[in-house]
Amino acid sequence: MNIRDLEKSANFENIKSPKRFKKAIEKIDSINQKDPNLWKLGKIQYPREWIFGIYHFNQVIDLDPNASELLLIAARGQHIARWMSLRKDYPEGRVGYLKWRADLKVFHANKCAEILREIGYTDPEIEIVKKLNLKKNIKSNLECQILEDSLCLVFLEQQFDDLAKKYPEEKMVPILQKTAKKMSQNGIEKISSLSFTPRCQDLLKKAFG
Repeated sequence: MNIRDLEKSANFENIKSPKRFKKAIEKIDSINQKDPNLWKLGKIQYPREWIFGIYHFNQVIDLDPNASELLLIAARGQHIARWMSLRKDYPEGRVGYLKWRADLKVFHANKCAEILREIGYTDPEIEIVKKLNLKKNIKSNLECQILEDSLCLVFLEQQFDDLAKKYPEEKMVPILQKTAKKMSQNGIEKISSLSFTPRCQDLLKKAFG
């Protein structure tokens, strides 16, 4: 399977400059293709953040077929170069974990901003993408909520099953409940379109009610 065959088409009526937009996506992808961590798709392994960037991009389009240019860029670059900031470089425990996650968002936002500035996006446009990557005002910013729903849905579709095999129910249910709190009603309704193992279905019922 060619990973490019997975990618869905954006509504180019909402793209101010298709050439500039394509260049932004290509530059984000070129960085994520360097990820040393791999993710298996079929029989082929791909750079993890490259394929996850496409998953997020696709999920945003599923949630909003008329997604804006800047929202799509934010989705593609949400975890750009994630492997460059490692959890092990921070102290153990919850405080260290939260610090790592907070710094990650800033790192991703700044990395995307650098790319957009090089291509010729304006400061106001770059600021919008940064706020999306930083998840500013999720509950009051519709595009930010769409991005958060996308992240949660990709987690459920691509990572949930593996996680459920590693951890017991008493740990998985709280994880899923925290995921539910991040999502909008529209995002939660999209879960029914995904396929899950019987165990994962049972965990979802217990977490989401």
